[in-house]
Amino acid sequence: MIQKIIKYIKNPYCIFFYLRFRGFLNWLPDIVYLKIIFREKFGYSLDLKNPKTFNEKLQWTKLYGNLEKYTNLVDKYEVRKYIAETIGEEYLIPLLGVYDRVEDIDFSKLSEQFVLKCTHDSGSVIVCKDKNNFDIERAKKKLKKRLKKNFYRAWREPQYKNIKPKIICEKYMVDESGTELKDYKIFCFNGEPKIVQVHFDRFTNHKRNSYDTEWNYIPVSIGYPSHPNMVIDKPSNLQQMLDLARKMSENIPHVRVDLYSIHNKIYFGELTFIHGAGYLKIEPKGFDFEMGSWLELPKET
Repeated sequence: MIQKIIKYIKNPYCIFFYLRFRGFLNWLPDIVYLKIIFREKFGYSLDLKNPKTFNEKLQWTKLYGNLEKYTNLVDKYEVRKYIAETIGEEYLIPLLGVYDRVEDIDFSKLSEQFVLKCTHDSGSVIVCKDKNNFDIERAKKKLKKRLKKNFYRAWREPQYKNIKPKIICEKYMVDESGTELKDYKIFCFNGEPKIVQVHFDRFTNHKRNSYDTEWNYIPVSIGYPSHPNMVIDKPSNLQQMLDLARKMSENIPHVRVDLYSIHNKIYFGELTFIHGAGYLKIEPKGFDFEMGSWLELPKET
């Protein structure tokens, strides 16, 4: 306990994060809140008058990018309508149920394998691979806790502010590995894909490799380590994934389109407008500037 107190005294940011996670700083204006976190994460001040890096521009977008208009696109239930209308419902992972409350879930009627997640946040995913060994009470407790959270308050992303929290249940899916689902995250700028980031070993030793649209490996880490010696074959349907990403990101300054490829069939994952809340370190630093150059901001606010 004494060591923790000393730690807080030596680093005021620790006090800030302690108070933030407990909701005591919800009253802070967004601009102040974001500047404090940015300084702690990157070690330099956030420049909102002349943002250059990708992370700086993402913070600018939170404040001035009118992200509220994308609320239905980040709601994991409502976005299904947009996907069905834009590229077709055949790209949606089968929906097994949607619930307003944890008490509405009848686990006895669910299949032996399924995935539960809240519609308004990130990180609430619960995977059931075997219902006989599934801790239902633990799942309920986690979901109840997450339903009470307004995800906007964590990183001040306005697109999440007005989502009505629900729970959805989707079919459990795995790719050709038989053990996981590789996540293809396509970074699009004004409707044009620029980077494909592949997530793998998510539940063991999470890594992310980045590739250009020709599937050339890019030696860069964005928040998580990359694995240059890990050979990830170019998906045979890469061009189709890129074309779908173009349709979903049309007329949007920046959005990350997440897709899965399962036995050569593509499924939609989610749309993300602020990657990593704009707080993931990009190495080498020059690539943070390069990505920033792709995100065009309005000349005037």
